Amino acid sequence: MSSKVPGSEMAIMKLGSKTDAFQRQGQAWFCTTGLPSDVVVEVGEMSFHLHKFPLLSRSGVLEGLIAKVSDEGEEGCVIQLLDIPGGAKTFELVARFCYGVKLELTASNAVYLRCAAEHLEMTEEYGEGNLIAQTELFLNQVVLRSWKDSVKALQTCEDIFPEAEDLNICKRCIESLAAKACTDPNLFGWPMMDNGRLMQSPGGSVLWNGISTGARPRNASSDWWYVDVSTLSLPLYKRLISVMESRGIRQDTIAGSLVFYAKTYLPGMNRRQSVSESGTRPPPATLGTPLSEEDQKLLLEEIDRLLPMQKGLTSTKFLFGMLRTSMILHASPSCISNLEKRIGLQLDQATLEDLLMPNFSYSMETLYNVECVQRILEHFLAMDQATGGATPCSDDDRQLMGSPSLTPITMVAKLIDGYLAEVAPDINLKLPKFQALAAAVPEYARPLDDGLYRAIDIYLKAHPWLTDSEREQLCRLMDCQKLSLEACTHAAQNERLPLRVIVQVLFFEQLQLRTSIAGCFLVSDNLDGSRQLRSGFAGSTEGGWGPAARENQVLKVGMDSMRMRVNELEKECSNMRQEIEKLGRGKTSSKWGSVSKKFGFKLKSQMCSAQDGSVSNQNKEVGGKIEKVNDRHGKQKKNLSAEG
Repeated sequence: MSSKVPGSEMAIMKLGSKTDAFQRQGQAWFCTTGLPSDVVVEVGEMSFHLHKFPLLSRSGVLEGLIAKVSDEGEEGCVIQLLDIPGGAKTFELVARFCYGVKLELTASNAVYLRCAAEHLEMTEEYGEGNLIAQTELFLNQVVLRSWKDSVKALQTCEDIFPEAEDLNICKRCIESLAAKACTDPNLFGWPMMDNGRLMQSPGGSVLWNGISTGARPRNASSDWWYVDVSTLSLPLYKRLISVMESRGIRQDTIAGSLVFYAKTYLPGMNRRQSVSESGTRPPPATLGTPLSEEDQKLLLEEIDRLLPMQKGLTSTKFLFGMLRTSMILHASPSCISNLEKRIGLQLDQATLEDLLMPNFSYSMETLYNVECVQRILEHFLAMDQATGGATPCSDDDRQLMGSPSLTPITMVAKLIDGYLAEVAPDINLKLPKFQALAAAVPEYARPLDDGLYRAIDIYLKAHPWLTDSEREQLCRLMDCQKLSLEACTHAAQNERLPLRVIVQVLFFEQLQLRTSIAGCFLVSDNLDGSRQLRSGFAGSTEGGWGPAARENQVLKVGMDSMRMRVNELEKECSNMRQEIEKLGRGKTSSKWGSVSKKFGFKLKSQMCSAQDGSVSNQNKEVGGKIEKVNDRHGKQKKNLSAEG
């Protein structure tokens, strides 16, 4: 870039031909023109030894300052420039321009020079093609048309924000970036597109105005701009996101950019991040000095305010990371509450590892933050009920399903049961907290109570000092009717459970077994009857009975295994009865009578007359097992009294 000053064309042209006219010596710049300098311009700690005429012929401010000093009659003309945008480095470029030295405008210095030219009043009144016009043209024709240059120019605005804001440079750069981010990246820069399709040569290369460029077309994903905008400061980034939202960019795209920005500046967000979750574009290794804890807290709270409150826009793992970091940085209660609500909206997508958040409170009462998990669960249940997702299923539906339905509420119930099992070994976890979290899950949300039983058993093992009443109160959380046969078998031999619970488990175990046997006999009878009815048509449709015969064979195998189980139980009952008879029939019958009256079980009235023999044997087995339970608990009480 060159310019001419009226009245000194030869001198300026001579200076313009020498690019080394300026030389630096320490903290001073000298213009080596062969003429002694007649003005010294001080900018900060740097002094520039220049000439009056080139300066006053381009700048209104410098003209006024030089005239003021000359009128005062001082021998040496020394002027000071305070608060010039860009400081001494920018003024050096301005001085070169005034002397006609060719300048190279770039996206890195254009904003500084534009603001400095405005500050020095370098308008067209002081020469055609002055610095204001030159820099303004460069910004509009070059910088704002390029994505990379617009980002670079916006970054430089951060250093001289007030001046750049007054000249609307920040706004113009943000509008340019927002427009490009909301548009297909192939539509600006090159390659060009024609009717929505890339113009390609027969060889497959991209065409630029009909000329082959040799480049191959490439598809850009919606996150192509995340890395570039993450280099902006938080105030400018917030403004850019706001303008993008006003232009109608998709919410999930905005959320993705916010997640990337948070992971870039919050170190705690990347600790539990796997390679697959980090995305194809990792954050920059360093973007300057790390943020202080206070700045990190402010950034986290701003990210929370900018994130849309919508389910599924961000991963649950990221939200848990935000929540953990907010607790470490002691963010505002409203921020923590908002994050808990966000997680509650999609708790069914969480994992057990996500829920295991350490307790960062000063009291450190428990190892894990159980109260936070309970609040998240309450948010989920409130949302589930509001959307009508909580639909209880009947016992018949559970039997038809055979396994827990993978609805959000059942998934959350399973997750909470697993969490209870993980936190149960903490000896500092009080019984009311454990009960409150376990009871918060609706009863219909658990098709089976095996997970809850496991958590209760672990808690009883880790807290052996619980009283009998506390144990019974804890065991009331589970429904013995919803335990599987494996869980019933384990519970019947569990010495940590109260006697009342063991008796209930034994009763419902036998009841399930009897119901299963009766169902097998009923199915067998129906199959036998249908076979007799259909035997007359076997000749004409013999080929169609193959699947039915195979199903019948499978049922027979199942019935045989069930009969073997019944025979084993009968043998066990017989052995137990012989042992009881040795101890005395009268004592055993009285003890069984007291137990049956205590728990209110009238087993004989519930027996099926069709299987009277087998069911009576089952009742004898229940009595035998209860005798052994009584003997075991009696021995335990004697040992405890002896130790006392």
